[in-house]
Amino acid sequence: MRNLIIAVVVISVILGIAFWSFGSTLINSVNKPNPENQPVNLVWWGLIDEETAYRTIITSYEAIHPNVKITYSKQSPLNYRPRLQTQLRAGQGPDIFMIHSSWVPMFTGDLAAAPETIFPTNDFNSTFYSIAKDNLVVGNRVYGIPMEVDGLALYYNEDLLKFAGVTPPKTWQQFLDAGRKLTVKNETGQIQTSGAALGTATNVDNWPEILGLLFLQQPSTTLTSPGTKGGGDVLRFYTSFVIDPQNKTWDVTLPQSTQMFVDGKLAFYFADAKKATEIQNANPTLKFKVIPVPQLPGGDINWGSFWGYSVAVKPTFTEAWKFLQYLSTPQSLQVLYQQKTQNQSVGSAFPRRDMAALLVNDPVLGAYINEAPTMKGWYLNSNASDSGINDEVITLYKEAVDKVLQGTDPEQSLQGMNIKIKQVIDKYTKPVATPTKK
Repeated sequence: MRNLIIAVVVISVILGIAFWSFGSTLINSVNKPNPENQPVNLVWWGLIDEETAYRTIITSYEAIHPNVKITYSKQSPLNYRPRLQTQLRAGQGPDIFMIHSSWVPMFTGDLAAAPETIFPTNDFNSTFYSIAKDNLVVGNRVYGIPMEVDGLALYYNEDLLKFAGVTPPKTWQQFLDAGRKLTVKNETGQIQTSGAALGTATNVDNWPEILGLLFLQQPSTTLTSPGTKGGGDVLRFYTSFVIDPQNKTWDVTLPQSTQMFVDGKLAFYFADAKKATEIQNANPTLKFKVIPVPQLPGGDINWGSFWGYSVAVKPTFTEAWKFLQYLSTPQSLQVLYQQKTQNQSVGSAFPRRDMAALLVNDPVLGAYINEAPTMKGWYLNSNASDSGINDEVITLYKEAVDKVLQGTDPEQSLQGMNIKIKQVIDKYTKPVATPTKK
C-alpha cells in the first residue's frame, strides 16, 4: 500500500537535517559511551511488537555502546497496567516500558523525567505533534516518547458509496445524510446494510472514542463535566442513529461493527490505524478507504490516542533515556516501520512532524497524519484496557448511553456524571496520603 523505495529515497534527502533536530549536543550525549564504561543492563517491556521488530535497532545501539545490553520482552496485554505498576513499585519492574498516552497521570512517582541534556522540552515540543506534549509533558518535563500518531479516522466502503452515488463526507451533516441514504432495510424494517455504526455502547466498536470526539468538537461542554445542555445534545445526536426513525442507521441487534464492515454490510466505520491490517487480513477483497473524521462547520478537532515508551525511576534512568532518544530519531523510526511492514500490511504513522511528508499520501495512514496537528485526547480509550482510569470512565459513559436507549432524556441521563467522573480521576491521579505516625 505504499512505495517503500520512494520513501527511502525521500528520507535519505531529509535525514541529513532531521537527524539533528535535537541538536549536536544530544547526538554526542547518545553516541558517547559511558565515561566510566560501566556495564548497563536495560530491561525493556513492549506490548504490541515482537522482539524481531526492534532487533536491528538494538544491535546498532549496542554496537555504539558496547557497555549497554538491552533485553526486550513482549508482555501479555492481560492486566498489563496494574501488573507493570506493581512491579515498578516493588523495584522489580523494567527500565523501559510501553505506556498509553493517557496513563501518565496514573504513574505519578513511577516515571523518571528525561534529563534536559537528552530531551530538551522545547525541542521535544517542536519535534512531535502537540498531542504528545499534552500527554507526555508534565511541569515542563518530558515523561515519555510517542512511537506513533494514531487515533480515530473514518473508514468507508468504496463499492457501497459508488453504487449509491455518495461522496465521502467532510461534515457531520453530510455524514448524517450519507448514512441515511446508504442504509438498506427489508420489508419489516430490519437493517440489512448499515450506513453508519453509531448509537450504542455495545456493538459499536470504538464507541468511547467516537463519543469522546463528539464531546471535544461540541463547543458548549467538556468531557469532565458533561452534565450540561450541550452534553445532552451530544448524547442525543449519538443515540439518534439508533432511536430516531429519521436518522436510524444502526440497531442493537446487529453484529459488531468491525464484523459488519469486514462483511461489506457497513458503509462508514470509525477506527484507529491498527484496524486496517485486521480488516485486510479478514477480507482481502474488500475495497475501502480511510479519511479524516467529520467536523462541525468551521471546526477542526480530531481524536488522538497513541502508545509510547517511558522510563522507570531507577539508577539506570539516564542510560535508558539515551536509548529512547536514539529510538525516536528518524532513522530508527524508519527502520522500525520497514521491519513491521514486512509482517503486516499497514505500519504506524510517524509521530514526528518532520516525517509527515513520508506518509501523508498513504491510503490508510495519510488520514491520521492529516489529523495529527489538531488531535486531542482524554480518558475514553477502549484500546487502553487499563483496569483503571479509562475503563472506569468508559463504564460511566456507557451507563449514560444505555439510559438514553432505554428512554431516559439525554440530559437527565448525565445527571451526577460530573461528580462521578471527578471521583474516578481523583482516584487514579491524586497521590495517596501517607499515614502520620503518632
